[in-house]
Amino acid sequence: MGNDGGSIPDRRDLVRTKAKAEQADKANQVRAVWFFCALSKRPLQEPIVSCPLGKLYNKDALLEFLLDRQSFGDGEEICGHIRAMKDVKTLKLTPNPTKTAPSGGTSESSPIHAPFVCPLNFKEMNGVQPFVYLSTCGCVFSQAGLKAVTGTARPKTPPTEAQGKDADKSADTAQSTSLDLCPQCGAKYDRSTDVLMLNPPSEVEEQMRAAMEVRRATEPVKSKGKSKKRKAAAAADAAAEPPAKKAASMPTTNSSVTSATRAVAESLAQEEAKRKAGMSDAVKSLYASKDGPKKKETFMTMGTFTRYA
Repeated sequence: MGNDGGSIPDRRDLVRTKAKAEQADKANQVRAVWFFCALSKRPLQEPIVSCPLGKLYNKDALLEFLLDRQSFGDGEEICGHIRAMKDVKTLKLTPNPTKTAPSGGTSESSPIHAPFVCPLNFKEMNGVQPFVYLSTCGCVFSQAGLKAVTGTARPKTPPTEAQGKDADKSADTAQSTSLDLCPQCGAKYDRSTDVLMLNPPSEVEEQMRAAMEVRRATEPVKSKGKSKKRKAAAAADAAAEPPAKKAASMPTTNSSVTSATRAVAESLAQEEAKRKAGMSDAVKSLYASKDGPKKKETFMTMGTFTRYA
């Protein structure tokens, strides 16, 4: 081989090796999750909502999906668990003061600032640090900032022997009723159930999905027969009312109006009697009552219909 003007093959040209699997760019994946809507894939713009699984959506895109669930190709896979707008929460986000408008001359090496930050420690919401939101008010914080403000755990005092069983009961009730306050708006929330992570990892997302299903299973079922039962009960109450109440509830008329109406009716009847008195017999027969004496049919009117027969 060689000396013929051709190329000299190498081992990698003769032996086929297993191709390496393509790896997705993690930076682009993180940017797609935190900077773009999970449903429409468009940049996030306020108002922004989040579901019980911590995904971020543009509110207008989610409304379009709920009106027509076939408007997006993968809509059922992404947010099929959303039944209505009551299943999502509008987020109260803090704009990033250092964010600049993108220009065409920016280079790839220039840093991309997140559009929102934590109001407690001003950390950018870009996926580097975990962020959470409160399901009661919708305020968004970084997980580290919220822990620094509220503390890691509530102080607990062990019950004394003199308190006995009453101390255990009071401790349970105090633990169930004690709530934290939102550091931004002051709304009350439960630290164990109302703090939800944004864009959680797969393990945490499965836990959040299980908690969502348990919460929905405990919701009261709306029965369609309630309106019918209410109408039937109202009809029964109306039938059970005494006649005295019904008579009292009937509208009353003024006596002067009744007397005036009676006088007008009598005057009209007198005028009608005077008009009929001056009529001929032929005209009177037109106004004869049907119950009066019937005239005998003649040969000319037998079996035919005439108004004078």
